[in-house]
Amino acid sequence: MIPAELPFRGRKPPQPLRQVRSTTGSAASKLAAIGVDGLDRTRASGLALLWPLPLLKRTGRRWARATAADFALVALNWLLLGALLVPLRTLFPQIHVFAYDSGAPASLLGIALLHAALISLMGCVEGLYDGGDLPRQARALGKSVLWATGLLSVAYGLQSATWATIVLFCGVGALNFGALWAWRWQSEKRQKRTVQVAHDVRHVLIVGAGAGGRRVAAYVNEHRGAGRSICGFLDDEKPLGDEVIGRVSDLARLARTGFVDEVILAAPHDRKVAEQVLREAQRMRLNVGIIPELYGCMPVEDEMEHVGGVPLICLRSEPLPAGLGLKRLVDIVGAGLALLSLSPLLAAISLLIKLDSPGPVFYRALRAGRKGRPFRCCKFRTMVSDADSLKERLRKNNQRTGPFFKIANDPRITRLGRFLRRYSLDEFPQFWNVLQGAMSLVGPRPHPLDDLAGYEVGHLARLDVTPGMTGLWQVTARRDPSFERGMELDREYIRTWSLGADLRILLKTFRAVLQGSGD
Repeated sequence: MIPAELPFRGRKPPQPLRQVRSTTGSAASKLAAIGVDGLDRTRASGLALLWPLPLLKRTGRRWARATAADFALVALNWLLLGALLVPLRTLFPQIHVFAYDSGAPASLLGIALLHAALISLMGCVEGLYDGGDLPRQARALGKSVLWATGLLSVAYGLQSATWATIVLFCGVGALNFGALWAWRWQSEKRQKRTVQVAHDVRHVLIVGAGAGGRRVAAYVNEHRGAGRSICGFLDDEKPLGDEVIGRVSDLARLARTGFVDEVILAAPHDRKVAEQVLREAQRMRLNVGIIPELYGCMPVEDEMEHVGGVPLICLRSEPLPAGLGLKRLVDIVGAGLALLSLSPLLAAISLLIKLDSPGPVFYRALRAGRKGRPFRCCKFRTMVSDADSLKERLRKNNQRTGPFFKIANDPRITRLGRFLRRYSLDEFPQFWNVLQGAMSLVGPRPHPLDDLAGYEVGHLARLDVTPGMTGLWQVTARRDPSFERGMELDREYIRTWSLGADLRILLKTFRAVLQGSGD
């Protein structure tokens, strides 16, 4: 996939399509031009300049997991070798190879990290982390381990290492190959047996219900662990039905209501359709893929992936902002420290809730998370145990406009609950939701699912990001009854997000909690 916002200073960006024969005026050359000119040329942040390139791609999470596993396995193999050499050098002191690293055993971990780094770097060059079938991964892994072990052996050979030591290195290289290959083989088997975790699945719309699009859809539906879920087809020529859910002009509406992450362009030889899809996808920040063989082109190998044997090339990819990685790190560290430091207070509140009113300590309700995916939001219970069943009877007293429920002096709130709400103490269990990744410290507040049912299409934009414990609306217009005002502030937060803005919101939230401005 092509990161749309990477800096290309002093050179042209990589071309997404490579023409293999002269096709002057053909749809292929036109689409190639669209692919280049349609890319965003926005300036990259300073973090993006330092962030590893694979992490900025759509497959960054998969690359990070595979690289971390490779490092762990290589380090484990070297440490096991070191542990095995201890008794061997005692039993066979005359064999010099068993005395390897006996003078400085701590350096074994450094050798392991160096070996893992060389394997990972060679793996990136060979496309080891780009996916593909197991035979292709085996070839890439074999070459990576071979070259990494060879370089490591040469480096130590230049330091007057013995041939026995070099043989030992080669043996560890073979062990590393076996462990890394076994892990990939087992992961492939597990992926075929299980359904992909919900937050890892990309929702896909296919433009064009022809043979190419149907083939991709059939593969995705057959392989539930492939990381994609087909929402349907868009086609201007075929009748609605048989998974054709709309026309190309319906792309924006269906992408929003279906929380679509990616559009695959399979409509043949139609420049207008391609331009329209790219324009709408850029506006809505969606990934766009194209099946290049339909246009007489050969894909550039390092910009291609395969879905069901069909080469799929990306014309535009929404890059992962480098700051989001730091935001997640801040979430984990902040929530972890908060839970540890506040644990005595949390225990005291739990006891007081049990003494104050009958019912559970915690209130776990379904809320709409990122992309509308439901999750269990955890809070201290501040209402009577049957509060949800009483909500519909009280809805006529709602003091907020739009699909949002709030009334003053809510009769369902307990005595202790009013105090907890005033100082926002009931929200503290949501630090656990932050650790799980369902929430962030800062973001739009998660709404109940019954409120979500009343959203208009424009309101769904607030679900593009992970919900937060606090947000811009909470620190600027918390008592404003206007639902539209809250939506406007949530969308403003998403448009103007930065780590600095998150820090300012957290500081204002801390001040508001101390003042007891909650309700």
